[in-house]
Amino acid sequence: MSSASNCFVENGRMIPFSEVPRPEFDEFQRRIIDDVAHGWRVCSFFGMEPEVAPAKPDASLRLVAVLASNSEKRLKVLSTVVEKSFASFTPACPQFHMFEREIAEQWAVIPLGHPWLRPVRFHEPYHDIKGIWSGQNSDYFHIEGGEAHEVAVGPVHAGVIEPGHFRFQCHGENVFHLEISLGYQHRGIEKALIGGPDKKTPYLMETLAGDTTIGHYLAYCQIIEALHGNRVPRRANALRLIGLELERLANHTGDLGAMGGDVGYLPTSSFCGRIRGDFLNMTALVCGNRLGRGFLRPGGVRFDLDTAERSEKLAKALANAEKDTKSAIQLLWDSPSVMTRFENTGKVSREAAMVLGLVGPAARACGIAGDTRHDFPMGLYQNAKFPLEPGHEIMTGDVAARALIRWHEMRDSLRFLQELLPNLPSGDVNGLDAREALSPCQPDALVVSLVEGWRGEICHTVITDTRGRFSRYKVVDPSFHNWTGLSMALRNQEISDFPLCNKSFNLSYCGFDL
Repeated sequence: MSSASNCFVENGRMIPFSEVPRPEFDEFQRRIIDDVAHGWRVCSFFGMEPEVAPAKPDASLRLVAVLASNSEKRLKVLSTVVEKSFASFTPACPQFHMFEREIAEQWAVIPLGHPWLRPVRFHEPYHDIKGIWSGQNSDYFHIEGGEAHEVAVGPVHAGVIEPGHFRFQCHGENVFHLEISLGYQHRGIEKALIGGPDKKTPYLMETLAGDTTIGHYLAYCQIIEALHGNRVPRRANALRLIGLELERLANHTGDLGAMGGDVGYLPTSSFCGRIRGDFLNMTALVCGNRLGRGFLRPGGVRFDLDTAERSEKLAKALANAEKDTKSAIQLLWDSPSVMTRFENTGKVSREAAMVLGLVGPAARACGIAGDTRHDFPMGLYQNAKFPLEPGHEIMTGDVAARALIRWHEMRDSLRFLQELLPNLPSGDVNGLDAREALSPCQPDALVVSLVEGWRGEICHTVITDTRGRFSRYKVVDPSFHNWTGLSMALRNQEISDFPLCNKSFNLSYCGFDL
C-alpha cells in the first residue's frame, strides 16, 4: 500500500492518515513537480489545520496533495507542513494555479511567486485573522493601448443562469484575454462539513452542484462506505450506475440542444429540450425525483426497480430516447451552417489541456483519453468498457469536438444501460440506516473517492480526526479544473463566440463556489 517515499491509495478505499508520507516542503515540492513532469496530474491540493507538532510548534498549515496517473491507474497522496508562506508550484506546474489561490484565500498562507494571486471566492479566511487581500490590489488584468478596450459581462445574466462575471480584454472584436471571476454562489460548504457527518451532511452533498446530484452524492457514499467498512450489494451498485448514466444522458442532451440554439439552429434545440426531459423522467421513474434527490444512501439505494413492469417501461423509454436523440443530433452534423460555426471555434490544444489539468469531456475533446470509469473503476464499472467507441485521439479541441464527444458518450451510456437492464443482479438494495450512516467513522483515516460525473472527474477527499469525525472534507468539482480552459478557448476568438464556447464547456458556478 505504501512505502517510505510514496503512498499509493485505491479509489474509495481507506488508509490510515499516518501512512501518508510527510516530507519537508522542498522534498514535497520536488517529488510532485517531478511526478507531473512524468504524466501524473493534480486531482486535489488543499490545506488543513496541522496536528500539534513539537518540532514546529508555530506551523500554520498542513498541505495535502492527491495525484493521479491515468496510464498507470494509480493514485498517490503526499503531505507537508508550512508556516506563513511557501514557494508557489504554479510557475513550474500551472495545474496548481487555482488550488494555490484557494489556499491563500482560505488560510491566509501565501504561495510566494504565484503569477496572479487574486481571490477565488472573495470570502474571509477560515482563521479569525486579517486576510491577505486587505489593502492589496486584486484588480482585474488589464491590457493597455489606444485600440484596446474592455468588455464586462455579468454577474447578473438573462434567464436562469447562475451569477458569474466575465471580463474581456479586446482589440476590436478579437479577444486577447478573458478573466473569469466567480464566488457569487459561495455557501461555505466545505467549512460546514467539518465535524460531520451529521444530519445536514447528506443535503449538502446532494446540492453541491444541483445538476450533478447523483455524481457528488455517489462520491460521498463511497467515502462513508470506506470509513465504515461497508460493502454495497451488487443490485444496489447497478442501480446507482443507472442513475449516474441517466444524469449524464440528460445533461449531454441538454447541452447539445443548447449549442444548437446558440448558433440559431432551432430544430435540434427544440428536440433536445424535450428529450432531456425524457431522460429526467426516467430518473423519476426509478426514484421519484427527476434530479435523483433521495435515490442513493450510504451502503445502497433507497429505491428499486421492483417490478418487471417498471424495468420494461425504463427499457422502452431508453430505446425511444436513443432513436429520438440520434435523429435530433444528426441534424447538427448534417447542417453545414452549424458545423461552420462549431469547427475551429474555441480551440484548446492538447498541450494546453494537459498543462492546465483539464478533465472530462473538455479534456477528451482535446485528445486526452482519461475517464474515471475506465482508469479508476468502482463497482460494476470494473467489468464495463469506457469508452466503448474509440476516437479520442482525433479530437481537435474545438466546439465541434466538445459536441462530438458528448454524442460519443451518450451512445456509450445508452449501450451500457441497454446491456445492464436485462441483466440486473438480484438481491438486496438496502444500505446503512440513517443513524449508522451518521455515526462516528474510522478515526485518523483518509479516503479519496473519484466518480466520473457528466462534466468529468469528481474528487472527494476526507480526513478524519481521533473521534472519527471529518477533520477536513475537500471537494473538487470538474469545473474547478476546467474554468481556466474556457478562458484559453476564447483567446484570439471573436467576442461574439463567447456564448457558444461557454455552452460547449457548460461549467458549474455553484460547484466551483463551494
